[in-house]
Amino acid sequence: MSNPDAEAKKELGNEAFAANDYDEAIKQYTAAIAIDSKNCVYYSNRRCWKLSIKWTKFSACYGGKKDWASAATDAKECIKINPAFIKGYYRLATAQSEQQQYDAALATIKQGLAIEPDNPQLQKQMRLIKAKRTTAKRTETQPERNSASSATPTTSYHNLNPTIQKEVYDLQQQLVSTTKEYRTVKANILRAQKEKRSHELTKSELDKLPPSKMEVKMYRSVGKMFMLTPRSEVMTHLDESIERESMIESDLEGKLDYLERRMKSQQANIAELTKSAASE
Repeated sequence: MSNPDAEAKKELGNEAFAANDYDEAIKQYTAAIAIDSKNCVYYSNRRCWKLSIKWTKFSACYGGKKDWASAATDAKECIKINPAFIKGYYRLATAQSEQQQYDAALATIKQGLAIEPDNPQLQKQMRLIKAKRTTAKRTETQPERNSASSATPTTSYHNLNPTIQKEVYDLQQQLVSTTKEYRTVKANILRAQKEKRSHELTKSELDKLPPSKMEVKMYRSVGKMFMLTPRSEVMTHLDESIERESMIESDLEGKLDYLERRMKSQQANIAELTKSAASE
């Protein structure tokens, strides 16, 4: 259970951070830690930094001041208090990367992925840090280029180094696979809709039969055969078929939405990786 006094200090820190008063925010978060040193959230707030729009609410003091060493220290404390605190790994890796400690940052991300293997932020962060590390190594080993050539950066895929090319290729293959699956699911949705409309039309026509025709002989298809079936059973079968196709359509729509989001994410990752590598 949170300590009320510590929570009050945390809120004061949040207000100071919202006003970009990082020193005051650090002071208040530190006071919260002094009251309740076992709450990793206070360390998280005290050490947060600006990463991207998604993490603006979690961004805080030391990053705003570009004090990455202190940011790393508090992130380590977060992990020490709560090893399952995934954001701690994410932020520690960011602080290490900003200090060009790329191998340490990748090791931190691997620790986080061991806890949550499918975490998209950690996976994306790993790709970007690998790209930064590769670019840094290439800069160290390659001779200096003249100012004219270095002033003209290239974003061509083929001009990226082999390591980045492989990562981009792997992401493109994943995108191709997702796109194929997306098309298959979309085709299955159309099939389910067609089947449902067919059943609904048949039921509608049967409902139009006058009372004198209610007991007319009816046949229901079973595979390649047609079986004489009472009207009540035919109607029940049509209702069940309509419900079944509706459920299939609903499930497929959910999967289609997921695949569409995944495609957009993969496209964004490819663009960000190539842009990051080219701008380094």
